[in-house]
Amino acid sequence: MKRHSTFAPYFAAATIALCAGAAQAQQVKLMTGPQGGSWYPLGGAIANIADKAGLKVQVLPGAGIANVKGVNGGKADLGFANSISTVDGVAGRAPFDAKATNVCNVATLYPQYFQVVANADAGIKSLGDLKGKGLAVQPKGNTAEFISQQALEVYGLKYPDMSRVSYVSYTDAVSLMKDNNAQVFTLGTTVPASAIMDLASARDIQVVGIPDDKFQAMRKLNPGYTKLVIPAGSYPKQTQDVPTIGYATHVIARCDLDEAVVYKVLKGMVDNKADLAAIAKAMAGTTPKMMAEDIGVPMHKGAMRYYKEAGVL
Repeated sequence: MKRHSTFAPYFAAATIALCAGAAQAQQVKLMTGPQGGSWYPLGGAIANIADKAGLKVQVLPGAGIANVKGVNGGKADLGFANSISTVDGVAGRAPFDAKATNVCNVATLYPQYFQVVANADAGIKSLGDLKGKGLAVQPKGNTAEFISQQALEVYGLKYPDMSRVSYVSYTDAVSLMKDNNAQVFTLGTTVPASAIMDLASARDIQVVGIPDDKFQAMRKLNPGYTKLVIPAGSYPKQTQDVPTIGYATHVIARCDLDEAVVYKVLKGMVDNKADLAAIAKAMAGTTPKMMAEDIGVPMHKGAMRYYKEAGVL
């Protein structure tokens, strides 16, 4: 008995150390988006879902391009991303300096709309009217900021042609627009965007479209762009459909992230889709088959395992 009691404390200590190591191994970092968008609260919902599966998810702010770089560089394990930016990253095209070799797809979630909103009294009917105007875009590292550059490019314009370009959050962009320190605001998110609704509560707005010829020109810059329509009535006094460009929001992971971790996160997302759809209504109709769609990014082994079990791959 005495011998047993001598070794018991060591055994208990070793067990605690092993358990602590296991718990630490189950902690993952998830890069989301700026506050005011849908990614940040979605990240919180996924963290709550993962917690039920024994995973501790640390939610970090981020942005579409920055998240691809962060996951590829090992600064994060998972992240939200936009399909066009991830494909550029995997290929090593601008705005990436090198190929992202450690980024794999987990799930395609819903379409994102590139939206251009102007103050109605600014007289802006197309992006070609932006010369000499004040423009609010997101900080560098955001997909919509890079799209803004390409959208101006097909009209023969660049940032220096603007009177002012402000790299700010959605909230700050709305403030600039309300005070008329910016006349145009670009962003990439779901429809309706809460930031645009906030602006429309204070000022009359004009939702600016991207016509088919400019859409085709942008597809030459990135074939991942898709054509979308912002339906009439999405925003106050918007009486007509507005054509624009789109892309897909998806979840990415380090390709070398534990297969079981990705499997658990993905399964939890599917099983608790209602929690996610409560934040991003566009996810209400998302199915496992849609989530498994090939978007030109290698599929993570953990995701592949889940989709095969679900019979959609």
